[in-house]
Amino acid sequence: MSKLGSLGARLHRGEVGYDFVGKRKIWYGISILITITAILGLAVRGLNMGIEFQGGAVFTTPKHMSASVTQAESFATDASGHDAVVQKLGDGSLRIQIAGIDTDKSDAIKEKLAGDLKINPETINADLVGPSWGDQIANKAWEGLAIFMVLVVIYLAIAFEWRMALAALVALIHDITITTGIYALVGFEVTPGTVIGLLTILGYSLYDTVVVFDSLKEQTKDITKQTRWTYSDVANRSINSTLVRSINTTVVALLPVAGLLFIGGGFLGAGMLNDISLSLFVGLAAGAYSSIFIATPLVADLKEREPQMKALRKRVLAKRAQAAAQGEPVEPEYVDERDETEDESEDAAPAVVGPRGQAGARNQPSSRNRGRGRPSGKRR
Repeated sequence: MSKLGSLGARLHRGEVGYDFVGKRKIWYGISILITITAILGLAVRGLNMGIEFQGGAVFTTPKHMSASVTQAESFATDASGHDAVVQKLGDGSLRIQIAGIDTDKSDAIKEKLAGDLKINPETINADLVGPSWGDQIANKAWEGLAIFMVLVVIYLAIAFEWRMALAALVALIHDITITTGIYALVGFEVTPGTVIGLLTILGYSLYDTVVVFDSLKEQTKDITKQTRWTYSDVANRSINSTLVRSINTTVVALLPVAGLLFIGGGFLGAGMLNDISLSLFVGLAAGAYSSIFIATPLVADLKEREPQMKALRKRVLAKRAQAAAQGEPVEPEYVDERDETEDESEDAAPAVVGPRGQAGARNQPSSRNRGRGRPSGKRR
């Protein structure tokens, strides 16, 4: 078995782990800083909305143009008085996009462009987008996002509980804010492809979060009937048991998206690929981060406020303090559930994370350990 596979198996069994929930204030602080930066980017720079949202015109020149992209941008800016985006297509023609202009001025802009490029105006193809149509597209995008959020909250509240629904909603808003903030800072154009990419990464982020929540729901059944683990301990185990899976799926998803963004959009100059690839790349990374470092620790925070969970924490801490007073080991240890006897389950030091199944899963001795005596002079 590979080292990564071995690590994943040990994380899944609870033999090793990292205290994500215990260090949640660090992750919250990092997320707050990133979110503030994204909001400042949105406030200062704003989003570079594409022609589909602002309205404007797209002019396509004949094939094999001698003018460069820089020259065409200068000609289009002079002709329209607005910034222009020019792309050279595979057949040598130029795609000149000018947003925010009145459609009734398109003929005059077309004539001036043709004169500057020294071509016949009739050979330039003009596609016009009215501002009202752009407003409709923007409104539909917001409606789709709002409906998605509402359905997510309803589903999670029914399938799990309202605390998990709230935590997932916070994580999704976190992902949206970071992604849109990156778009503002980088200055990439926002198009319908961007919206599609945004909705795609929200679905991916939700999937990653639900995987952890499902594990958490399974492991916290009857958690109040034992005194070894708090809810935060078991939540931490849920993150660790799905950690390698989350990392693997994120890396595999990011590789082709990175190819689109850095190779297709960067080296090859296919600028239109940037619209969707940047939102996918940033969103996938932010979604993986939020599902591990934000959603589950936030659920643990909310659950620990419940009276029964507060009482459970007091019982667990009291038992650990009693063990410390008696000189028994109190340092967190990661227990292999396959090698525990009933006596060890009652007397061993508390683990940082809970059992693989429900919290009381170690009440029965393992079949292969029945009749086995405990080694003298050694406590696990």
